[in-house]
Amino acid sequence: MEKEVRQLFRYWIAVILAAFTLTVVDGFYSFTTAGNEKTYEALKLFSDVLQEIEENYVDKVDTKELLQNAIKGMVNNLDPHSSFMPPEAFVELQDDTRGEFGGVGIVVALKKGMLTVISPIEGTPAYKAGIKAGDIIIKIDGESTSDLELWQSVKKMRGDMGKSVVITIIREGIAEPVDYNLIRDIIPMTSVRSTTLAPGYGYLWVTNFRDQTADEIKDALIKLESSSNKPLKGLILDLRNNPGGLLSQAAEVSDIFLSKGIIVSIRGRFEQQKEIFEAHSTPDDRKYPLAVLINGGSASASEIVAGALQDHKRALILGTTSFGKGSVQTVKPLRDGFGLKYTIARYYTPNGRSIQAEGIKPDIEVAYNFSEEDDDDTEKEPSPIKKMLREKDLKNHLEPDKEDVKNRSNPGVESDSENNKFEKNRKNKNPGKSENNERGKQIKDNAKSQTSESLVDIEKLRKDPQIQRALDILVGYGVFSELN
Repeated sequence: MEKEVRQLFRYWIAVILAAFTLTVVDGFYSFTTAGNEKTYEALKLFSDVLQEIEENYVDKVDTKELLQNAIKGMVNNLDPHSSFMPPEAFVELQDDTRGEFGGVGIVVALKKGMLTVISPIEGTPAYKAGIKAGDIIIKIDGESTSDLELWQSVKKMRGDMGKSVVITIIREGIAEPVDYNLIRDIIPMTSVRSTTLAPGYGYLWVTNFRDQTADEIKDALIKLESSSNKPLKGLILDLRNNPGGLLSQAAEVSDIFLSKGIIVSIRGRFEQQKEIFEAHSTPDDRKYPLAVLINGGSASASEIVAGALQDHKRALILGTTSFGKGSVQTVKPLRDGFGLKYTIARYYTPNGRSIQAEGIKPDIEVAYNFSEEDDDDTEKEPSPIKKMLREKDLKNHLEPDKEDVKNRSNPGVESDSENNKFEKNRKNKNPGKSENNERGKQIKDNAKSQTSESLVDIEKLRKDPQIQRALDILVGYGVFSELN
């Protein structure tokens, strides 16, 4: 089998090399472009290295595995968000955007090679056990995570409901690693939680952007709007630690709060990769004041929403600078169950801003100094784990679009692209509308009736300085708007 693979590979290398050179027999003239010549030389070098390893490496090698690893290395070195996925990883990626699964309820990412908890999902085994954002998972069932790819770690934590898994973490301020014996449960893919903070003021927490997020938000808003005899006076939209998700859902969510104008524009290398998402006016447009919370864990789709609402001056953005992932990935199924995820474009806010490696900067910066262990107001130095990483810190990250930085007054993309072939998970181009202590007590009292349904930790909201600040601003705005 390996011999056949080697022969087939060398045959196609020969075909490719021949295709790069055009020979005219009459004049014995050969023409090769500079770019093709470089590719020709690189393929020859690749073939030489492969042959050398096959013939002389200390142990017998699997040629098929060598070639797959070569492809993986080629794609992984493009940027942090591109990857060549074996069949198991491709299945895991598809599970992440739909349905439900058995697991422990942790959102994780690789930060400087370490498997890091972005956030535990409230109400899940991980959350109940006390796993926190910023924890670094060093072992899963005794196996080190240092040699595992992200999808492999995720797969090891998932499993049948009722089965146990041991997660070993290290945490800032704790000298020794800690073992958590977690019993897996069904993790629903609900991405929206909501509650009433005070009479007339709602709270909407969006944890990620999945294929039903916009519909979940509309349902939550209807409940919030009908929970009081009076219309909502204001809404807090919490996008903190939201790692993103589907571009189509980010556009639909923005459209709920906007009645006209560009939401986001996409620009790639080619004309067919340029696209504009626009808002629409409908009878149920929401007009009440809006405060949006972001932080360094707000990435991608959540930055699209925050950027659109900020540029249209529809919402006040509070918190800290967002992650800065301003690129769009497409997923292409390959033969034998493999998949290819790669970056195909950058996205731009309505005012033409590329936030790649820069992030969305809040209108009002509000640090998060709350400690679950302490109720005092002492300001603490942020943990190195929590402040160490943004898009600009990732290896091989895409640089901001230099031309766009020079021409930021040029809003959006000129092209009215009708082509929508390069992102598999997008639905359509233009999505339709498918007194702190006292106020803390108000939050607790007014949300009791919804706590079990929405899985919102009311005690945590009551102590959250960013939510308190946003609520103060909304209440203050309502008071001032009624003054003569």
